[in-house]
Amino acid sequence: MTLGFSRFEFLIAWRYLRARRAEGGVSVMTWISLIGIALGVMALIATLAVRAGFRAEFVDTILGANAHTTVYVSPQRITNEFTDDVYVVPGRIADYDAMAARLAEVPGVTRTAAIVKGQVMASANDSSNVAEVFGVARSDLEAMPRIVDPATSMGDLERFDEGIAIGSGIARELGVGVGDRIRLIAPEGARTAFGTTPRVSAYEVTYVFSAGRYDIDRTRIYMPLAEAQSYFNREGVADEIEVFVDDPERVGDWTLALMQAAGEGAQTWSWRDSSGSFLSALDMEDDVMFVILSVLVLIASMNITSGLIMLVKNKGRDIGILRTMGLTEGSVLRVFFLCGAFTGILGTLAGVVLGVLLALNVDTIMAGLNALTGGGAWQPEVRGIYRLPAELRLWDIGRAVGLSLVLSFVVTIFPARRAARMNPVEALRYE
Repeated sequence: MTLGFSRFEFLIAWRYLRARRAEGGVSVMTWISLIGIALGVMALIATLAVRAGFRAEFVDTILGANAHTTVYVSPQRITNEFTDDVYVVPGRIADYDAMAARLAEVPGVTRTAAIVKGQVMASANDSSNVAEVFGVARSDLEAMPRIVDPATSMGDLERFDEGIAIGSGIARELGVGVGDRIRLIAPEGARTAFGTTPRVSAYEVTYVFSAGRYDIDRTRIYMPLAEAQSYFNREGVADEIEVFVDDPERVGDWTLALMQAAGEGAQTWSWRDSSGSFLSALDMEDDVMFVILSVLVLIASMNITSGLIMLVKNKGRDIGILRTMGLTEGSVLRVFFLCGAFTGILGTLAGVVLGVLLALNVDTIMAGLNALTGGGAWQPEVRGIYRLPAELRLWDIGRAVGLSLVLSFVVTIFPARRAARMNPVEALRYE
């Protein structure tokens, strides 16, 4: 028995697939199998592309407007020697320039920046919104790709030292734009003889940005570092040192080196610490979706089995004649295996084309659905990002193609073996 496929085996298999039902063919079942496999592969590729695109967009919006990791000093507990009362002193970095320089010398660190953070109430035009203020130097703000994107921002960043930069969500809720003024109210303001009073200051909006994340655009304000130190009573100190590395996905590899460079009492908090559980849930969901959609491809592939069983039954007389003419069991097996393989290959190729087209146009499709549903198909306040992108990866396409072909070939073996083992005498007895 030969191991390869001969030319006449291909010809016989192709003729069986093209035969009309009146000639003993099962062209309708073949088309059903082909369409089912194509739809299954299309759904698998499109889903994997959307999941990969969602993760990439989610991570990009995090890294484009946040540090890869931050270094801070742990709060200290101080006991009053006279009253034994315990006070918690917030961690502050007094020598932040020196610490930032030491951290920048760690191999793999691309940039460091000292920041001051605080919570405020922003108000304008009889509207208010809770906001988080980041005090940064203008040069550090200019290094954030999602903040300085000219396609999604308004204003002049050169005038940042004269006012503040606010997210597009805050600007929309307060009804302000570039050139308008908003009031910031901090609970811990000026210290007086009667205690600490809230600090109220008005600032001009010199820049409006959109980071691509709903929560950032709706709550974040950037203020010049020196002004933030004065506003939040942080004269001469910083709250954190932002650190950027050359491979954010492996940011954990720098934790020990950064803590050693920062000195005693320093701690780190990376973007993976804040979003790691969500990313893990996405990875788990990817695996679950792949398994579920693989079942759909398997169900579509099972149509090949039923179609081939019908084909073997209809072609019993042909099998008997071919066997009496000297065709071996192996040749018969290969003929009917090719019938199922052709269906699986053509369905897989069609599914790849449809899946790629769907993935490339998913953003347009979602925009159309949003228009039809009045924005209910994709809600940024729930999803966190404004759009549903898709990222086609060769690995995902290869997995979908490999799965479809393997299942198509496996389900073909049983009916092909049944045809090969058919007794030619029994096949011709009633002909």
